[in-house]
Amino acid sequence: MLEPILASVRARLGDVVARSDEWRGAAAGAPPARDFAGALRVPGLSVIAEVKRRSPSAGVLASGLDPASRAVAYRDGGAAALSVLTEPDHFAGAPEDLVVARLAVDLPVLRKDFVLHPAQVWQSRALGADAVLLIAAILDDVLLRDLLGEADAAGLAALVEVHDAAEAERAAAAGAGIVGVNNRDLRTFRVDLATAERLRPLLPDGAVTVAESGVSDPEAAARMADAGYDAVLVGEALVRAGDPARLVGALRDAGS
Repeated sequence: MLEPILASVRARLGDVVARSDEWRGAAAGAPPARDFAGALRVPGLSVIAEVKRRSPSAGVLASGLDPASRAVAYRDGGAAALSVLTEPDHFAGAPEDLVVARLAVDLPVLRKDFVLHPAQVWQSRALGADAVLLIAAILDDVLLRDLLGEADAAGLAALVEVHDAAEAERAAAAGAGIVGVNNRDLRTFRVDLATAERLRPLLPDGAVTVAESGVSDPEAAARMADAGYDAVLVGEALVRAGDPARLVGALRDAGS
C-alpha cells in the first residue's frame, strides 16, 4: 500500500527539486521556527494534533475540514503541537493547509509528508513548517543522515518515524533527536499499540519520543504514557471528534 503513495510523491518531486533555489530563498526570509522538540518535553503527555482530511486505510475523514478552525480547536484543548498532512493524492492534503493552520495559532507545526529529497526539507521551511517527518522505512541510511543534516541547516526539527527494531537502531545511529514509533504497519496498515510498547526501550537515550497511530481514547493515551512516551500523535480520532478540543484535553489528562 505504500508504493502507490511513493510513486505519486516521486511524480511530483521534479517540480519541487527544480525550485530548490526558490525554497532556500524563501526559507531565509521566513520567521524563526517554533521549538517543536521543546513543546514536547514538558511534564506529562503532550498531544500532537493532526489536520487530516482522509487516509488510504480509512478513506474520507473530513472532506470539508477547515485547517484554521481545527488548529484553533486543538490549541484550545491544550495541544502541544500540530501535524498537518500535505500529501494531495492519497490524503487530500495541500501545502496551503500547513500555511493556514500555522497562521491561525502559535503552536509549532510538523509537516507530515513523504520526504525523499533535500529540496522538500527547504520547501517545508519556506511554507512555515517547524518540523519535518522523516520515515525510516522509505530512506536508506545515507539519505536519512543527509536529510537530518538538511533539516538542521534549515532550522527545522526532524521527527524520525520507525516501525520495528531495525529502524529504531538506524534512527539512533543517524543521531535522531526526536523519534516516533508508528503503531501502524505501513505494508498492511494494521494497527497494534504493542508495537510502541515493545520498541520504547530501544529508542535513543535523551530523545523526545512520540507514539503515533492507534491512540483514539484516553485509555490508549494512558497506555502510551505508561510505556514512557513524551507525546502521542493523534489524527483520525481528533478529525472525527465532535468536540476535538475536549478530546485533546482528555488525552492529555490521561497521561498526567
